[in-house]
Amino acid sequence: MRKNQFAGILLLSALLFAACNTPADETKAPDMTKTKADIQAMEDAFAAAEKAKDVNAVAAYYSDDAISYSRNEEPAVGIAAIKDHIAKGIARDTSGNVNVYKVVDLFGEGDMLVEIGSWTVVTPAGAETDKGHYMSYFKKQADGKYRCVRDMNVTSTPAKK
Repeated sequence: MRKNQFAGILLLSALLFAACNTPADETKAPDMTKTKADIQAMEDAFAAAEKAKDVNAVAAYYSDDAISYSRNEEPAVGIAAIKDHIAKGIARDTSGNVNVYKVVDLFGEGDMLVEIGSWTVVTPAGAETDKGHYMSYFKKQADGKYRCVRDMNVTSTPAKK
């Protein structure tokens, strides 16, 4: 009888141990070739919306709780602040210049992506006036689409003295 109790306790312990050691989240990694094309399409739409001076279309890039870190300014926290920042930037811009964004690298796991990209400011005549790099952190939203939750950019153009 004691052998059966011991065997039962041993079996129960083994089952409990196995249940506690389930594998980590096995979320399927995104198809990075397709996802990179999707993110590039988002960047192209962002640039087209800037050119069209469409605040809402630019802001569609961001999640509602996003934080955007810009050069020489405090971060814009939340979609309302980001829209306000975008609107002010569009209102100040009378140059006719356009921004070009390019995905340089993309890393992803589960519902998260990190994009490293480059940006270039180009005049209507095609001359480059500024350039730099950015990093965007994306999270897949309830609708299945990625939205930017954090972004930051820097210029590569030397400061004028």
